[in-house]
Formats: sequence, C-alpha cells, structure tokens
Amino acid sequence: MSRTRQFFPAAVFERLFDHVFAQCVARGLVAGDTQAVDLAPVKANAALEAVREKRPAGATGPHLAGCDAPALPAAAVLTAPAHQLRQLATGQRRRQGAQTGALGARHEQARLLSNKTHYSPTDPDARISVKPGKARALNYLCSLAVDTAHGVIHHVQADFADQRDSQHLPRLLTGLQRRLRAQELRLRELLADAGYANGPNYARLEAAHLTAWIPVFGQYKADLEGFAYDRATDAFTCPEGQQLPFQKYDTNPDGGWHKIYWGPCRTCQQCPRKPLCAPRAKRKQLTRTLYDAAYRRAWERQHTRRGQRKRRVRQGTVEPVFGNLIHHYGLRRMNVRGHAGAHKTMLLTAVAYNLKKLLHHRPQRQISLAVALPQPLRAAVWRGARHNGRTWTPTLVLFQEQLGKNAT
Repeated sequence: MSRTRQFFPAAVFERLFDHVFAQCVARGLVAGDTQAVDLAPVKANAALEAVREKRPAGATGPHLAGCDAPALPAAAVLTAPAHQLRQLATGQRRRQGAQTGALGARHEQARLLSNKTHYSPTDPDARISVKPGKARALNYLCSLAVDTAHGVIHHVQADFADQRDSQHLPRLLTGLQRRLRAQELRLRELLADAGYANGPNYARLEAAHLTAWIPVFGQYKADLEGFAYDRATDAFTCPEGQQLPFQKYDTNPDGGWHKIYWGPCRTCQQCPRKPLCAPRAKRKQLTRTLYDAAYRRAWERQHTRRGQRKRRVRQGTVEPVFGNLIHHYGLRRMNVRGHAGAHKTMLLTAVAYNLKKLLHHRPQRQISLAVALPQPLRAAVWRGARHNGRTWTPTLVLFQEQLGKNAT
C-alpha cells in the first residue's frame, strides 16, 4: 500500500474514508452536532540543513548560461513583496547584532531561515515552522475535526505550515459540512482553541448558524475603560462627555479591516485629561475591528460556565486523538514527499483510527418481553405473590410453575 499509493489519486482515499465514516454513522458512533477542531505539525521527509535560497523570477545561474534552463518549482521563486523582504532583512540584521543567548546563535554556520527567502529542494511543499518549546523544522500541518460523542474523526486534511491556524478553518469547515450533509447530519457547535480566532471566522460561523466556542485571542477588550459605546450612533463617548464618532475604515499590516474613531482636534487640545488620555497625539483616536460585534459575542460566551465546560470537552476530545495518531499510528513523520502524498497518508491514518473505533464498539442491547396472561392465571399469580411475600423474581418462578416446565 505504501509503495503504490502514489499511483492512486487522492479521491480514492477520500472515498475510502467516507465509506468507513458511513459505517461509523450506521453503528451509532457519530452524533454530528458538536465537533472539536485542532491541528498539529507533522515533520516532513526533508532536512532543514538542505534548504536553498530562492531566486528572483527569470533568474538563472551562470552554469545555465547559453543552454535551456530547467523549470524551477514554484516554491523556488521569490514571490514576497519587496517591502516584506526589506523588513525581514532588517529583522535578521538586528538579531545577528544582538547579544542573544540562544544555543548555537554564534556558530559560523548558523543561518536565519524564512519561508519567504528559502525553500527545500527535496520537498518544495514543506514549510519552515516552529512550535513553542521545539526546534525549527520543515513541517506539514494535520487538521482534524473530531466528534465529541465517541471521538470519531469526521474530517482530516494536510495544510501548509507557513500559515496561521485560523487561515485553515474555512477549507476544513467546507469539507466537514459536505461529509455531514452526505450522512444527513447537521453541525450545530464548533469547538476550537484560540489559534482559530479571528473576525472573518466568527462572521463565517455565525452566517452558517453555528455556535463558535473559540476563545478570543490577543489583546481584545470588550469594553474600553472610560469610553462608552453607543450602537445607535456608532460613536464612543469619552469620560469628559465628548463624542468620538466613526470616521473611516482602514487595514492593519496583516490585511485585516478595522474602524477608526476620533473627535475634534480643537476639543482634545483644550481637554484637561489630554496629558493622560493622549499625551503624544494631537487627539484621542480609537481603533476597533470591523467584526467587533462578533468578537464581543464570542468573548461573552467564553466567560460563561458553559464556555469553560466546552473548553474542557475540546481538550478531552481532539488532543488525545492527536496523541494516538502521532505516537501509535505513525504520524510523527511523513514517509512520502509532496502535499498530495501527505494528504493521502493522513487520510489512511484517520481510516485506521476510525476502523479501530468501529471494531471495538460493542453496543449494549436490552431485550424486554411482555406477556399478556389470562385473567384467572393472572389472579392466581398475584395471590401467590401476596401470600408468600415474594418479590418479582419468585413471582416469575411461580408463573413458570403455573404454566409448566416448557414455559419460556
């Protein structure tokens, strides 16, 4: 199977996963209404020491002059904007000049690597990523959606490791809903950690009528101390009673949209609280995300008792599944190369996990039998039970004595 999987398209493995998943649904292992989502890095089949620098588009080496240059993979060509490359170079020079205590930082062969400037010729789809407490490595991301009823995997996909967790949620949600609709199941609640928190995800889940139990990430504050918000006029009021109405939309360096509020400059200059409120600016300016209403609702949900319980349910559902896949199902490291091969490997691993769940499932069946007795025999049974002071079990014995030895 491992030698021939490269000859089969990913659709074959998807159908195999759907077939096993349908059997889990038929056996009652799937509820479908609540899903826990998470991802984990999986080491790629490539070495970080072999990465190379990317080249500008159309550039060829001197050894290729006068001959047909081989086509470079897409990952080997610089695609980052010039201003991002300048910021990256400035940050690397600052780190090299600083007296850092990192192990190996002063080694002559130490390099500062980035996905914007380096790629792996062995596996161009692998990306450089780092997890807190672990070394930098070439990884893929394994995204899972696990049912909270019995821990059955509903969806699995391979993602590139150079993006944030929140950027992978739309594709995961699309595949998850497609599989649930095929089995006539409806998704109602989604559990995830703070890595999936952003405004577009909150808005997308609310538009799909899903309850998102995703903690708010970052420095978001539902209420600004001293500034009251009026939803009708879309304006803030400062402690001195001056209004800061909405002025314009703008984007942050990450491309996210936010709204900017400020008041008249002359009023702020004459305010006695300006040295404390806006000591270096000409006026007080407030910035709020475009999805502030969705953020506020998510923030309120996570601070309820139900929100704390959902957090524990997520931790006890999806994280043990990842532990089993990594330590017992061979998902610690990829033995294939390429994004398509990584996706097939993760599908096969999820199929094996669901099959084990299916084989170990032993439903408890209770069989009850009701027998209608003739009226004279029913009265005799009750008289014998009252006379002998027997409970239901001796009454059944008396009933068998009345019917004969062949009674069932």
